[in-house]
Amino acid sequence: MKIHLIRHGETNWNKEKRVQGHSESTLTVQGQQQARDLGVALQQHPITKVYCSSSIRTRQTAALLFADSDVAIEYLDELKEIFLGPWEGKLQVEIRDLFPQQFEHFWHAPHLFTQQDAESFEDVQQRGLTILKKILSEQQDEVAIVSHGVIIKSILCHLENRPMAQLWEPPVMHNCAHSIIVKDTGNALPRITQFAGIAQ
Repeated sequence: MKIHLIRHGETNWNKEKRVQGHSESTLTVQGQQQARDLGVALQQHPITKVYCSSSIRTRQTAALLFADSDVAIEYLDELKEIFLGPWEGKLQVEIRDLFPQQFEHFWHAPHLFTQQDAESFEDVQQRGLTILKKILSEQQDEVAIVSHGVIIKSILCHLENRPMAQLWEPPVMHNCAHSIIVKDTGNALPRITQFAGIAQ
């Protein structure tokens, strides 16, 4: 079984360096083109089902990725980005001034990030692994997950046995980053064969 893990295309808030989380933003012209370009590459894969975050930016990305396909798309709140509460909608420079310690933890010590009224990285990782387990139990063919940078990277972090402290180490989860994991018969966990476009 093969699962394609795809981050959404560039959004207006990505461009502004404004924090998104569960809040809504929309794809830029560049983000739309990123999705179309990846969609062409995905045509060589016999994807039979798409699981997509219910956020607008991921819905837009999935619609462009699979515009020429009649593949079924299921939208799931569980695939949303890390919830960042009081940070959402604010520019990164504003957050750095308002929450200096937690801003430092977020980017340089994610295992220590404990912003009040927000998810921890461990929270979002567990949410991602729970939905991954559900998908693995439901499917035997080739499927895609269209989601967000933190949740995808946290899943991959777990699969390669990387501690949360090293979450932000390369590869970088760029917009429309395409990762692939494969579940072999008899193995408990899938293995990573492509991480953000880089073969493993």
